Amino acid sequence: MAFEYGWLDLPQHEPIAASRMPSDLEPLITACGIDATVFVQTQHDLAENRWVLQLADTNPFVAGVVGWVDLQSPRVEEQLEEFLDHPKFVGIRHITQDEPDDDFIVRPNVLHGLAVLEKLEVPFDLLFYVKHLKHAAILGRQFPNLRFVIDHLAKPRIRERYTDDWLPDFRAAAACPNIYCKLSGMITEADWTHWTAADLRPYVDAALEAFGVQRCMYGSDWPVCELAGTYEQQHNALLDCLSQLSPTEKDRVFGETAIEFYRLKL
Repeated sequence: MAFEYGWLDLPQHEPIAASRMPSDLEPLITACGIDATVFVQTQHDLAENRWVLQLADTNPFVAGVVGWVDLQSPRVEEQLEEFLDHPKFVGIRHITQDEPDDDFIVRPNVLHGLAVLEKLEVPFDLLFYVKHLKHAAILGRQFPNLRFVIDHLAKPRIRERYTDDWLPDFRAAAACPNIYCKLSGMITEADWTHWTAADLRPYVDAALEAFGVQRCMYGSDWPVCELAGTYEQQHNALLDCLSQLSPTEKDRVFGETAIEFYRLKL
């Protein structure tokens, strides 16, 4: 099994203010029967790539690292080449949701960077809010040979039980066979203190209907998930939402999709 998470230091959020390391995560995943993990980028900094790849070398359960390169740079290919030979370097992410320009991801120089990812077969994580989701299908069609995954379902308004601003663009993205979806980050979009698995289920069902189990993968969003619940609580909530699936289908969501998407070498 495989999933995504990040080690963070977020002093603005007291419950997750401390830095997190692989040793903090290992007992949590072991308790839930998770065998391996994929680190997903937290900083726009090449130094983070180097640091986490070193950690992955000494922690066998870290199966992959999704890093960062400057997609706007004319040197983006040179930046990527530093990491391509590392067997645990598996993808790139940019924190698009924090960009002041809502159309950042479709800027010409960013599109050039994505074209480089497509050429080098490096998948890309889409960290979007709902307002950015309109760009997903555009990217999927423009780069049909680039694998994309939508992190956190693009953060729909679970707390408000609202889907109208999210579902049309979400389904349009799913119509592109090269776009996948992470079933992650949901409990922090729900009511932090009163959420239940039932609050998440309509969104999980929509993802399964749109993408199918073949293109859905589990993500913990640890340690950010701890703002609203423990690692075990978010894991068990997704299990509850997937209770109608067969064991084979659950294996797909909880491991095989991520292994395929990131081409993990386990």
